[in-house]
Amino acid sequence: MALEIIVCMKPVPDPAHWKELYLDPVLKTLKREGIPSVINPLDKHALEEALRLKENTEAKVTVISMAPPWAKANIKEALALGADQGILLCDPLFAGSDTLATARVLAKAVSKLSSFDLIIMGNISLDGSTGQVGPQLAELLCLHGVTLVKQVHLLDNRKIRLIRKLETEDQVIEARIPLLLTVVKEINTPRYTSLLGILEAEQKELITWNIKDLDLDPLQVGLCGSPTQMADIFMPEVKRRREILEGEPSHLVSRLLDRLKESGSFKL
Repeated sequence: MALEIIVCMKPVPDPAHWKELYLDPVLKTLKREGIPSVINPLDKHALEEALRLKENTEAKVTVISMAPPWAKANIKEALALGADQGILLCDPLFAGSDTLATARVLAKAVSKLSSFDLIIMGNISLDGSTGQVGPQLAELLCLHGVTLVKQVHLLDNRKIRLIRKLETEDQVIEARIPLLLTVVKEINTPRYTSLLGILEAEQKELITWNIKDLDLDPLQVGLCGSPTQMADIFMPEVKRRREILEGEPSHLVSRLLDRLKESGSFKL
């Protein structure tokens, strides 16, 4: 069964450079300029699962990412890993989009493609960790969505069996495609890029679509189209203090109890 698979991929700031990140003091949005980006780790697991399905079904894998122009390098990495096509959704008006505005952009891009069977993405992103984009995208596309997927098994007659990782136990689900899945890290171990893959990636298609290509209303994206926005951020005042007691253990216990009583933290 040949499948058309879409992987939604988000470039995120490289954790090695998180100390260099800062917030715009006015817009309260994360400033990422000059910070190297990597593929969101769980999206890499999503891509790996799509590539495994491709190997078993001769599927076509398309990677879609809403990001600034520098994200082309991350899409090329996905192409080097084995994806067939990359699409960058790039427009200054997309900046500041919350999860819903992001889902709107992704939904327009998916709808612009001729067809699809599966949409796969990470359950959360490393920088936002909301877990909202997948379910919102499924809703906008009128798709069934399954979150927290740790195993995927294709069945006959366009059926698929999924195992979800819940807090106390696993859940088995059977569903029909088309379907949207969000995956957890237990689903697989992502592969590494190869020299041959890097060379082949240069010959693969990487398309860029802007807001006009997607026929989107500017008021539905970016900060204007985001119902959730950062109101403020601050460091809480630290009221704790540290005191080091030294001496013999037999004397330290009584001294510690005395200090706790004096501070009001301990009462008999």
